[in-house]
Amino acid sequence: MDIFTVESAHTSGLYTKQPIAIVRGQGASLWDADGNEYIDCSSGHGVANLGHAHPKVAAAIADQSTQLVTLFETFYNDKRAALMELITSLVPGLDKVFFCNSGTEAIEAAIKFARLSTGRTNVIAAMRGFHGRTLGALSATYNKKYKEAFEPLVPGFSHVPYNNVEALEAAVTDGVAAVILEAVQGEGGVYPADPEYLQAARRICSEKGALLVIDEVQSGLGRTGKLFAFQHAGITPDIVCIAKSLAGGLPMGAVLFGSAVKNLAPGLHGSTFGGNPLACAAALAALTAIQEEDLPGQAAAKGAYLMEELQSLDSPKVREVRGKGLMIGIELKEKVAPYIAALQERHIIALNAGLTTIRLLPPLVITREQLDRVVAALKEVLQ
Repeated sequence: MDIFTVESAHTSGLYTKQPIAIVRGQGASLWDADGNEYIDCSSGHGVANLGHAHPKVAAAIADQSTQLVTLFETFYNDKRAALMELITSLVPGLDKVFFCNSGTEAIEAAIKFARLSTGRTNVIAAMRGFHGRTLGALSATYNKKYKEAFEPLVPGFSHVPYNNVEALEAAVTDGVAAVILEAVQGEGGVYPADPEYLQAARRICSEKGALLVIDEVQSGLGRTGKLFAFQHAGITPDIVCIAKSLAGGLPMGAVLFGSAVKNLAPGLHGSTFGGNPLACAAALAALTAIQEEDLPGQAAAKGAYLMEELQSLDSPKVREVRGKGLMIGIELKEKVAPYIAALQERHIIALNAGLTTIRLLPPLVITREQLDRVVAALKEVLQ
């Protein structure tokens, strides 16, 4: 079978295909069908925090797959109960969880929970924010290129400048059900929230009776040097949306919430595959490994080293290097597509974040030697 021919014949057309067929991964490395090794600085858009083929996650999936793969949450289950106990211990005060299958599903649930809890309909989100591609999450997303083809979207959504307390305060009125923010904007260009901004958002929502929803889909589970990026600001949201790396690579999302979420009753929301035993077993193994291997600490140390190296690139093409932990953006003074292609030729897989920012989201298990190879390749292509 020719992989390229078959995929090209049958793909939906929704993806810009790269001229590489990836067939295997281990840690922060990927291999193509010809045996060439690449350093993965994309982590599948932030999924592989634990790296590829983590042995504990792989073992948990293999074991659970021979016992029970799927079970609707109407029935109790041992793996789901164990995961619920673990995941609700991560953020004090958020002792309830809804399981789903992706980040956009987590955002959809958060929007519904906020409207149900407050009796209000309006939602405030941030300019440059990205929250998903289903209609509710897309309404919270800012960039018109994702939205225009599908309008009209869900009414009641508006956007304010990120990191602007005054604009947020003016926007949150008595009709607002929720404020939805990323603690670090990923797709929008890798912009971390100022701690004071998130602290103000917490205060404003509490004063106005709106729920504060933090989207940790990309920034969560160790990526920024803490388990969740909002913890850099010392706040507790009303709702936290998690996905991507939660189950070590299997599709899974979760919504953590506490007493501010009210009026949930059987049948008001649900998910066929949400909380299935296979995903729960994988997530149990992944969360345990994240804690045992101190991946937040690894991300903080490696991210500080990488940031220092990148800030010393001394390239006239670089406008700014920013980020937290191992979520880093290199903003150029020109479009990044040729540079991402040049990195790929040097066996480094990176992402864009908008037109002018190279986004680095390597697995948190990446080695210092691999980071040095990434920096060397960036120096070469940016000089």
